[in-house]
Amino acid sequence: MTEMDAGRRGSGQTKRAGLLLALLLILLAAWFGWSGANLWRADAREQQLADARDQAAAATAAAVGAQERGLAERLQAPEVQSALAQGDAAAAAAALRAAWEQVEEVAFWRAGLGAAYAEAAGFGYARLALLERALSSGGPVAAVVRDDEQARLGVAAPVELAGESAVAYARLPLRTLTAGFQQVPLPEGTYLALRQGNYNVSERGAGSLSGSADALSREVGKTGLRAAAAVPDADAAPFQLGATACLAVAGVLAFLAIVALLLGSGRLQRLRRRRGNAEATPDEQPTFGQTLEREAGDAPASAASAQRSAPAEPPSMPDVALDPGIFRAYDIRGVVGKQLTPQVAARIGQAIGSVMAEQGLTDIVVGRDGRLSGPELVGGLIEGLRRAGRNVIDVGMVPTPVVYFAAYHLRAGSGVAVTGSHNPPDYNGFKIVVGGETLSGEAITDLYARIAEGRLHQADPGALSQQDVAEDYIQRIADDVQLERPLKVVADAGNGVAGEIAPRLLEAIGAEVIPLYCDIDGTFPNHHPDPSEPHNLEDLIQTVKQFDADIGLAFDGDGDRLGVVTKEGRIIFPDRLLMLYAADVLQRNPGAMVIYDVKCTGKLSDYILRHGGSPLMWKTGHSLIKSKMRETEAELAGEMSGHFFFKERWYGFDDGLYSAARLLEILAGRMEAPSEVLDELPDGVSTPEIKVPVDGDPHAIVARFAAAAQVEDAPFAGARLTTIDGLRADWNDGWGLLRASNTTPVLVLRFEADDEATLSRIRDLYREQLRTLLPEDAPLEF
Repeated sequence: MTEMDAGRRGSGQTKRAGLLLALLLILLAAWFGWSGANLWRADAREQQLADARDQAAAATAAAVGAQERGLAERLQAPEVQSALAQGDAAAAAAALRAAWEQVEEVAFWRAGLGAAYAEAAGFGYARLALLERALSSGGPVAAVVRDDEQARLGVAAPVELAGESAVAYARLPLRTLTAGFQQVPLPEGTYLALRQGNYNVSERGAGSLSGSADALSREVGKTGLRAAAAVPDADAAPFQLGATACLAVAGVLAFLAIVALLLGSGRLQRLRRRRGNAEATPDEQPTFGQTLEREAGDAPASAASAQRSAPAEPPSMPDVALDPGIFRAYDIRGVVGKQLTPQVAARIGQAIGSVMAEQGLTDIVVGRDGRLSGPELVGGLIEGLRRAGRNVIDVGMVPTPVVYFAAYHLRAGSGVAVTGSHNPPDYNGFKIVVGGETLSGEAITDLYARIAEGRLHQADPGALSQQDVAEDYIQRIADDVQLERPLKVVADAGNGVAGEIAPRLLEAIGAEVIPLYCDIDGTFPNHHPDPSEPHNLEDLIQTVKQFDADIGLAFDGDGDRLGVVTKEGRIIFPDRLLMLYAADVLQRNPGAMVIYDVKCTGKLSDYILRHGGSPLMWKTGHSLIKSKMRETEAELAGEMSGHFFFKERWYGFDDGLYSAARLLEILAGRMEAPSEVLDELPDGVSTPEIKVPVDGDPHAIVARFAAAAQVEDAPFAGARLTTIDGLRADWNDGWGLLRASNTTPVLVLRFEADDEATLSRIRDLYREQLRTLLPEDAPLEF
């Protein structure tokens, strides 16, 4: 072959290579361009939906306001006021109906609402709650209620009937509330719903998106309603880029494609020769590789050359700001939008999936509580878990113990509950079980280290499936627990996620249930879902008395804690409940280990011993207690916070719902009234948990306090000191505790004694010693 033939052959190869490169670049440009355009359309549609949601919220708020004003104005009509002054409720109702074309029913009740409470189930708990709210608020209020066996808009306002306090109620068709909502223009393929708690008052669009709609919800003033919205997920963009970045990359690739076409057609070489490269003959033209090398020497490497010189990296998640403070002792918890975002959740999911991969675990259950941020955080979490190659089973919106149950029931062995527990509405978090072990302490901080150091496992995406396990959970408990006699129970879910399942479970085991705040609402409009705070139990106490119920049960935001009140209004602290549980379990398991945390009563140890058990005090924290149970093979454990852990007949995880069932089983099996059974338990004079906010590290303060207390001539000399979690000092007539919270920057104290004088002595001692360690203005009024 002559040199000229070789040159022609090389030139042909160069052209073909240039054309192939151009084709590749064109395809890449088209991919990035299509992705960018798709993302742009998706962003535009989401913005249109957000506008529609806001319009719907405004229209609904206006409708509610109009009906509330309408009732208030019509109540002031002379004929209505005259009838009310004479105590003629029927005449007042007739006058009001005559003046109000849309109204379906009008009624008046005296403030006691005796007739309504007598037939509460038939009257409707939502309607009853509306009347109570009107009486307490002092003005007109509205809500969606079930009346005449259908959803209606109820409006109520306080009035005076013959000089006595009463309440007026008007029932209106639902269209008076939803007319504006139905007229709002809705982008194609999206979803919009008007919700009260977990009930859809009205919905439009793609119903398949209903489950994720709360992520884009907007409150409707202070009505308890919210406008929820959802858009379908956009197709994933290359390398997780946004719309603008995709379009920019497409433009760069298109330019490089033109350059490659010129190279392939030979025009680029001819242009170079015309610029002064006359000495180069066709036989001396550089090869395609040489051309690229020369261009690399003249300018920074292009995207095309970089792609050719090294294999493309797999798409990676964008960098996220990760706050190490969210990785707590027992779980992960933080403020939504600041510390917790879907991107952070995705990293956490991939870190959990990495731990699972190292242990050879493939399947994991994911569920969430009723917080509005739940759907988007679950979406991010699932993305990260699947990115690590894990198969995800989504069990939807369920209490945390149902997630734990599903991990056993579905033989996954691992699970994550996306929950903020009892924290304020703007918080959320993750409770994590891997291979049957609840992660805590170093295992939690290891997740942060993996993310920070980039030690994240990546594999082909795992599978995703959905499964409803709520009925299986209820059936599993009902097959084991049945009441020997019916008990009337008030169940207060505090608008937490237990509200949907708790009444069904308690009815399944034979109880008569009166639901209180069982509509799931992530804003917690009635009271905070934390039964360890006595003031959160006030409504439950009143409702138990009004219905003459046998007992009141309260659940926290994610359903893993239990609070109890008697029909007389006494709060039964969890450490006394643990006595009752221990006596029951030890009947069938003599000598069994019973674990309790450092905040529990000093009378608990003796009680367990007298009933043939082995007591063990341990650190506070649900994950720490569960770890100790596995180590000691304990049958039962409990915490002062209301976490109870049954290994006997159950799985050993903390479950407020199952604990409620076991409590009712014990009470229904006794001849005495529930209040009498609970009153028999040993008691003393005690305080609830006392929380003192501090600046700085509460653990350091507790360490200094404990060190000072252990000096020989310290005021604590003569007490039995326990330092496994803070400092607990036990005397023969009482005890005190100071420990640092592992979830918030506060000091936690609790005291108990045989009488008030001893209690004051111990409190004063702790206060005096603590005052030397804190600033003078520190709040120590406990």
